[in-house]
Amino acid sequence: MSVETVHNLQLIKESARDFASHYIYPHVMEWDESQYFPVDLFHQMGQHGFLGVLVPEQYHGAGLGYQEYITVIEEIGKVCGAIGLSVAAHNSLCTNHILLFGNEEQKEKYLPKLASGEWIGAWGLTEPNTGSDAGRMKTVAEKDGDYYVLNGAKNFITHGKSGQVAVVVVRTGELLDSRGMTAFVIEKGTPGFSAGKKENKLGMRASETTELIFHDCRVHKSQILGEMGEGFIQSMKVLDGGRISIAALSLGIAKGAYEAAVQYAQERHQFGKPISSFQAISFKLADMATKIQAAELLTRKAGQSKDQGLKTTKISSMAKYYASETAVRVAEDAVQIFGGYGYSKDYPVEKYYRDAKLCTIGEGTSEIQKLVISREILRGE
Repeated sequence: MSVETVHNLQLIKESARDFASHYIYPHVMEWDESQYFPVDLFHQMGQHGFLGVLVPEQYHGAGLGYQEYITVIEEIGKVCGAIGLSVAAHNSLCTNHILLFGNEEQKEKYLPKLASGEWIGAWGLTEPNTGSDAGRMKTVAEKDGDYYVLNGAKNFITHGKSGQVAVVVVRTGELLDSRGMTAFVIEKGTPGFSAGKKENKLGMRASETTELIFHDCRVHKSQILGEMGEGFIQSMKVLDGGRISIAALSLGIAKGAYEAAVQYAQERHQFGKPISSFQAISFKLADMATKIQAAELLTRKAGQSKDQGLKTTKISSMAKYYASETAVRVAEDAVQIFGGYGYSKDYPVEKYYRDAKLCTIGEGTSEIQKLVISREILRGE
């Protein structure tokens, strides 16, 4: 990185850290316990440029790259994984899908509202019976003149209730046809479009997760993103970038848990000395630090490739896979270092542990990442 880039990243790091410290940290456990999604906070984050990090300035975004984006997600994730997840989903999925595949009219209509935080975005691919197997989706759109009539449901949708706009991928062709799915951008309030059940989750509880339901929902053809039949292909490209954001979120959670463990190990005394002086604990800290360093290098490499316009399918999946598994292992070790207190909600590591697990599932499970990586290797990519 150039000296200028390093300086800019430091400024962004300090900005995100200060915001998280002042506006997120005091409410972390309150929001977690009540599963409260702080909509007003997201309006504030939009004003700070955190919701349009990758959006060009002409659409009122920050106009920054993936290195800056990784930094923002990491710093917020260190304080609260749930808020970091929502920031990642808003930026990487809904907003980025419109940025990458929307026409000029769609970009001008939606991106300024999303980047500023005036609107919150949702993105729908997963269905009750189709997670990794997206080709079997049952939500369909049938043509009716200049409109398409949508019927079906999506689930595990971040911001499904509070989002003012959603990008959804539905079937417009034959089952299992990778070119038989199309992306639509749909506004809240469209007749036949509603939110369903809100999930009661293990972790990431302040990040809203609900169903999206379509019942004879009429959407004009002007709401199609890109071309008919390209929805699935678009989604895979969107997920290449989205997986970098989950890697960054995993990195933030891992660092938060690690830093808490280091501090506790130096403060907690047993047998007349700090527990950090015992090899069993110090070796755990060494393993945690090494895994975090490796995860960060992979994540930064993926971000660099994205900024350079290179294909990132393999490196993004590697970063997401390794960083998310690292977050779980580091958070688990942090709980162990805290001992009984690590199992208590009076200390932060139990929440890092709960939040970390989602990173190995969302935007493609660890098993799917290994499938993607192996395919890319065998193709010679």
